[in-house]
Amino acid sequence: MKSIKRALIYGFLLWMIPFAVAFLVYPIRENHYPFFETIMPVTLTFCVVIFAVLYMKNLDGGYVAEGWKLGIIWFFMSLAIDLLMFMWGPMKMSFADYMMDIGLTYLIFPIVTVGFGAVMRKK
Repeated sequence: MKSIKRALIYGFLLWMIPFAVAFLVYPIRENHYPFFETIMPVTLTFCVVIFAVLYMKNLDGGYVAEGWKLGIIWFFMSLAIDLLMFMWGPMKMSFADYMMDIGLTYLIFPIVTVGFGAVMRKK
């Protein structure tokens, strides 16, 4: 990894920003659940694009490999933080329910970062 420190900081922000947005728009969830379910992946994708650009703009090569590492780190960071809240914390949820409702959405991370790596490699 080019910068594990930056990867971890960005990974935490990738979890924190969508969490803050979810907290702010949570009242929408009660009456307009489909709208809430649209807002969250859009927010997540917007954030991962921003942080992927910030991280990858300083790379000299190995773009796809770095994209894989970055996406996987961010994926597991968000899962780990979420699972503390959704399985053992205040929002009790089974692992299967969590993965179907939230967890698989984090696959956006490696999809975007590897995609960026592929584009950067061809450039």
